[in-house]
Amino acid sequence: MQLKTLGRTGVKVPEIGLGTWEFTGKPETLRRGVEIGASFIDTAEIYGTEDVVGKAISGIRQKVFLATKASPNHFKYDDLLMAAENSLRRLGTSTIDLYQLHWPSNDVPIRETMRAMEKLVKEGKIAHIGISNFSVQQTKEAQEALSRYEVVSNQVEYHLLDRSIESELIPFCERESITIVAYSPLARGSLAHPSIRNKRLSSVLESVRRTEGKTTAQVSLNWINSRENVVAIPKANSPEHVREDCEASGWHLSQKSFELIDEASKG
Repeated sequence: MQLKTLGRTGVKVPEIGLGTWEFTGKPETLRRGVEIGASFIDTAEIYGTEDVVGKAISGIRQKVFLATKASPNHFKYDDLLMAAENSLRRLGTSTIDLYQLHWPSNDVPIRETMRAMEKLVKEGKIAHIGISNFSVQQTKEAQEALSRYEVVSNQVEYHLLDRSIESELIPFCERESITIVAYSPLARGSLAHPSIRNKRLSSVLESVRRTEGKTTAQVSLNWINSRENVVAIPKANSPEHVREDCEASGWHLSQKSFELIDEASKG
């Protein structure tokens, strides 16, 4: 599994992790992913999957880079501290490696929220601070609200059917050494099947799949991860799909294949 550096932390994380939004698999599925290199597991308090993740990492916690997210209705100082405690309890761990703000809040000042995040880092309850679904301006505001630590990641939707973050957010995060964590990198399963709504892209992916000797999902994930500061967290409910996703790492699309996909997926 190819590893990438998280922000400016020096911490290495796999470029293919395990997303758990709408995850219906068993703890063994996640454990299998860790065994074959997908040791980055992402969850959130609103997913309802922190308990199953906790079961999956029991006994192998030291092998896992664990990420979860707090909901905006818990962004007030005391509420966020309590939300973190509840996540720690459900996950069965004493530390969250990456604690993320799930969406920006229009109701709670970001400085109040980040003050709580910094307290959590200082107490050792979280290791790194991340955000999710933040625009460039919101990311700047989040950075400026921190006094001692940095925003190391921004988790956003990114896949071949939605490349909107490429115009501003990705270049900004590259300049600021903020890792992009791509959720729904297979467009909620659409890119794993040949009948996606972009017929031209569908045809190109099928051609590249045959040329590269890979699956459509693997080609799509490999293309997403071609950017140095992007890691992907596809959801897989079975060990077979976990293995398929993980085998999207460790190789590179040919330049011709990359360009064909790039052109077909624009717009």
